[in-house]
Amino acid sequence: MPSIQTKVNIPISKEQETKLKTKFGKAIELLPGKSERWLMLTFEDNCRMWFQGNDEPATALVDVKLFGKASAEDYEKLTSALTQSLEEVLGISPARTYVRYEEVQYWGWNGSNF
Repeated sequence: MPSIQTKVNIPISKEQETKLKTKFGKAIELLPGKSERWLMLTFEDNCRMWFQGNDEPATALVDVKLFGKASAEDYEKLTSALTQSLEEVLGISPARTYVRYEEVQYWGWNGSNF
């Protein structure tokens, strides 16, 4: 039950969103026991964002929420894959991207909790 929420300060076309969906779906498999089958994604484009004192060039904030835990090594691999995907698809430098992780103890779905 992971979710990845991505905010960027540039537009995302439907084609780019689909490419990111595919790449993020593959990347989540870097975390043991996780797959695209349970992955929820959100993309917010054209956000007003400031980083390092300016609002350009392109910038991204990625929030990854995970039911359970993963190792620091696994998170390192996922950060690399996510930032590489954003660079390939949207041209956002990894140096202009933050990735935040949150391990969640309780996760609800279908009227109850896991």
